[in-house]
Amino acid sequence: MKIIISNNYEIMSQKAYEDIVTIMQAASKPLICVASGDSPSGIYKNIVKGVGSNKINIDSWSFLGLDEWVGLNGNDEGSCRFHLNRELFTPLNIPTNRICFFDGAASDLEQQCSITENNIKTSGGIEIAILGLGMNGHIGMNEPHTSIQTRSHIINLDPLTVEVGQKYFKKPQPLEKGITLGINTLMEAKHLVLVVSGAKKAGIVKQVMEGPISEAVPASLLRNHPNCSIYLDEAAAAAL
Repeated sequence: MKIIISNNYEIMSQKAYEDIVTIMQAASKPLICVASGDSPSGIYKNIVKGVGSNKINIDSWSFLGLDEWVGLNGNDEGSCRFHLNRELFTPLNIPTNRICFFDGAASDLEQQCSITENNIKTSGGIEIAILGLGMNGHIGMNEPHTSIQTRSHIINLDPLTVEVGQKYFKKPQPLEKGITLGINTLMEAKHLVLVVSGAKKAGIVKQVMEGPISEAVPASLLRNHPNCSIYLDEAAAAAL
């Protein structure tokens, strides 16, 4: 695992953005998996800025959503799709045929998993998966003790994930389940980019980087990936 520590969030986001663009521009019709959340948002701002100033061209890129709250989709404020529409897809005018995203409100969630896995296969695999880090060590909505063998699946949410997830909503939301790319699916990506910011994440970053590699802390499994880079600001790296 490659570790990049920056002085602050803005520098971290810029560095991650530059490295992502270098990889994506070297690929033909690449698929990029995008996560919602606070830590990756700076990367998306840089992508929007880069496209707007004609510094980068993303016309060949396709996009894949990492996860979604079960019961919600892009029509719901606070959903993962809602946030990524606002931060990335809408500012970039990405056509819907270049976006594959779980519909957490669909009647057949297993079909949503199949659609996602088929999209990955027909795209030639995920070029880069951008990931955030949960306070309990989850990646996507792969909660502690999720099997490393999982592909796209529906999962019961950890109480801590439910608690932290409330920040995305204007009123209390009865979150119970998530739909997410599985750990095995993510480990098959050609490149993984884990971005973590803030002092509140310092403790779990230490567990991920220095503790046992275990399904108990899903993000620790990323240390076995041949092309994983973790981008930290100084606050998130404080315990290392």
